[in-house]
Amino acid sequence: MDRGTVGSAQSGRLLVEVREEGPSAVVTPAGELDHHTADLLREPLEECLAKGFNRLVVDCARLEFCDSTGLNVLLGARLKAEAAGGGVHLVAMRPVVARVFEITGAEAVFTLHDTLEAALSDESG
Repeated sequence: MDRGTVGSAQSGRLLVEVREEGPSAVVTPAGELDHHTADLLREPLEECLAKGFNRLVVDCARLEFCDSTGLNVLLGARLKAEAAGGGVHLVAMRPVVARVFEITGAEAVFTLHDTLEAALSDESG
């Protein structure tokens, strides 16, 4: 498995790390995902898709906050990944982040996992 870092982006409130794990791109946002930081996640997700990764695993364990703008970034990535035959898998959401997905019903359109290991071993898109 390739565990090399593909890239990262950072502002004062959000750090995004990207690495390759076999057929998946693992994207790890840490901090607050909102209107001011959304592009820091959108750009790496789009770069992964452009490189041919249609299976995106977003490790949310260090994501402290997500508003509707952040949710829209993830929904947009999901549409593009699914159009390419893949999908977006969300991992280890904190309750405050999971609540946004519950309220909006967005949890129903993503594949959710408790651990990164479970997401990486899942054979589905």
